[in-house]
Amino acid sequence: MRANCWIAPNNLAVKNVPDPQILNPRDAIVRITSTAICGSDLHLLHGYIPAMKKGDVLGHEFMGEVVELGPGVRDGLSVGDRVVVAFPIACGNCASCEDGLFSICENSNPNAAIAEKVMGHSPAGIFGYSHLLGGYAGGQAQYARVPYADVGTIKIEDDLADEQVLFLSDVLPTGYMAAEMCDIKRGDTIAIWGAGPVGQFAAASALMLGAERVIVIDRFPYRLRVARENTGVETINYEQTDVLDALREMTAGRGPDACIDAVGMEGHHASAALHAYDKAKQVTKTEPDRPHALREAVLSCRNGGTVSVIGAYGGFIDKFPMGSFMNRSLTMRSGQAHVQRYMRPLLERIRKGEIDPSFIITHTMRLEDAPHGFDIFKNKQDECLKVVLKP
Repeated sequence: MRANCWIAPNNLAVKNVPDPQILNPRDAIVRITSTAICGSDLHLLHGYIPAMKKGDVLGHEFMGEVVELGPGVRDGLSVGDRVVVAFPIACGNCASCEDGLFSICENSNPNAAIAEKVMGHSPAGIFGYSHLLGGYAGGQAQYARVPYADVGTIKIEDDLADEQVLFLSDVLPTGYMAAEMCDIKRGDTIAIWGAGPVGQFAAASALMLGAERVIVIDRFPYRLRVARENTGVETINYEQTDVLDALREMTAGRGPDACIDAVGMEGHHASAALHAYDKAKQVTKTEPDRPHALREAVLSCRNGGTVSVIGAYGGFIDKFPMGSFMNRSLTMRSGQAHVQRYMRPLLERIRKGEIDPSFIITHTMRLEDAPHGFDIFKNKQDECLKVVLKP
């Protein structure tokens, strides 16, 4: 089959690779009909996630048709079913899964010992996201093996288009969880750093959960425009406005009730000096993350507020404002999205017309064009917000 493969940092190629096989009784083989490029895939492209190997198949946002099932798959999944696949691989049986914490499944990362050395404890395995997180082949391919398929898929039993449901795999539940972690009350003001797909869905979700005002912060006018046009939020361009000053003015000096970091480890900053500091440390591998958005979210949040961190981080950070965080009674909540927890409720919201996730799609391409899709997504060319690939 054909698949988009990581060759080396900033080097991808669509190649012939072996077809996936059933390896365990609860596996399924899915013929992929739609897959997407995620912002966190850029961390792999840039070489900031360890334990990548030449030829690894990328991609963790995908859906398609079940073409083969292992004998142990339960819950009525059948060959021919149309399914969306959750990006965290979860067994459904461990203590974490039973608590709904699917992205920290205790059984799905066969390389847990490697992750423990980096993180202290291992999270779940993730499709197409390095051997640190299991070495599973990803979904930017014609076919994929889906372990624990009875836990990691949701059937789509109606005529909703792929583009309406594909993002149940990752970015829609991720944005929703970011907003949910804010414990939003009626009348709250929520600030969101990042107007990429996760930030867009965090904004839409915050409004669905009852926020009175949502303020989205980014530096690309087209991304801010998409947020305004599709969710009606207020926006700040941080290259034109001092964010802390603007947020104080917009909230009568109090600060937002909760702040969402939807940026993560490759943040940019209007301050050239601070950006150069973090960039230099990241390039020399003395600091794996550029936490500009996180620092600013902490400093901006009102006293006693919540900082929700959904942007992906990989290691240690410098210059974290711990004094501000501790002395002002802030709460931080974070995590990779527990996608399986949210798939069905969000599918129902899509069916009811409460949200149409397809508004983030700007480009649809063939799988063969995946490297080009990564290039325009990485460089924000042609107003690229989200690329969907069609195998």
